[in-house]
Amino acid sequence: MQEYAIIDMIEKTEEELRQTFVMHDRIALQNQKKVLDAFVKNKVAAHHFNGTTGYGYDDIGRDTLCRIFADIFHTDAAIVSPHIMSGTHALTLALFAILERGDKILSVTGSPYDTLEKVITQRGIGSLVDNGVEFERIELKNGKIDIDALSEKLTKDVKVVFVGRSRGYEWRDAIDPQDIVQVADIVHAKLPNAVVFCDNCYGEFVSDIEPTDCGVDMAVGSLIKNPGGGLAPTGGYIVGRADLIEKVAFRLTAPSIGMEIGSYEAGYRNFYQGLFMAPHVVLGAKKGSLLISAVLRKMGYDVLPDENSRINDIITSVRLDTEAELIAFVQEVQRCSPVDSYVTPEAWDMPGYNDKVIMACGSFVQGASLELSCDSPIRAPYIAYLQGGLTYEHIKLTLISIVKKMYELRGE
Repeated sequence: MQEYAIIDMIEKTEEELRQTFVMHDRIALQNQKKVLDAFVKNKVAAHHFNGTTGYGYDDIGRDTLCRIFADIFHTDAAIVSPHIMSGTHALTLALFAILERGDKILSVTGSPYDTLEKVITQRGIGSLVDNGVEFERIELKNGKIDIDALSEKLTKDVKVVFVGRSRGYEWRDAIDPQDIVQVADIVHAKLPNAVVFCDNCYGEFVSDIEPTDCGVDMAVGSLIKNPGGGLAPTGGYIVGRADLIEKVAFRLTAPSIGMEIGSYEAGYRNFYQGLFMAPHVVLGAKKGSLLISAVLRKMGYDVLPDENSRINDIITSVRLDTEAELIAFVQEVQRCSPVDSYVTPEAWDMPGYNDKVIMACGSFVQGASLELSCDSPIRAPYIAYLQGGLTYEHIKLTLISIVKKMYELRGE
């Protein structure tokens, strides 16, 4: 198909999505107000951006950023730290802090993401199972949390009820925060001391509410995904009840010290500015996801999310026909990247994953999933997971190239 015809199809699809885009504009406005209110309440000023050295005693930039996250997520407390290296690191830190020998994690969203599942279950690496923590999963039922199974599985040894909000490498929609309300109500009624815990990666600012507005006791995420706004160079966050956050602080540093120390000489401006920009950047990623979904569905591909459904993360899943088509799809994303566009991705044994993984990520921040990236395990069914995009325009340009490439492979 000629490029002018592809552009015409995409622009007609944009027009069809106009009213849906307006709805997401409203969500972004609500989230922007929430972030702005937190900045104003905490009297953010230029001196909050300054770095510190050594122990980092009285680091006002660090402490204020933590309070802002707590206000945005409506929780008692928060830890936001550049010393947290990834979402998996943040999740590991939180789970090891609140679980003891003999406790059980009950996942109500099936298997956790590949890297986190190894943290929990793989023996011989210092995992939670190695430390005497049990694990059990409940599979989703028709893409939803199985409430009946949850009620049956809530035995007294369950300490953490785990909700993985995003889809990981599964063919399903992300979990709607509204669907967590019933989970939290049941858990808190039956096991008052249990913790409802959410892996919130890829979900921040996508909806007008967060899991912590829906009964979640602790939520965790990465700053090089949504809340970093494309500017945070590293880091993660953990928000929740004060007693739980204190335990995490003791794990992050030392039980006698907690969050009294922790310096970062480079300074915090990119963390603050990225957080402020995050609702707008996430909006562009959502619109891009809707456009990709609608266009590729017109081409005959199975795609999630449906452009008419609620969006609950920034990921678009595309089921391709062959391994060769999958690899070409991912490579086309890399070719359209602002960084390392000349590089051709190949599948490799990526640390922490069960299968070979191919990944396109021509990003300004290495591995940043809010920037337009795409990855997939090399296994059937051949599903590409496309996420993020710092600008809607970049997503649209990449879509034009992807569509052209797919038509070429199909001989059309």
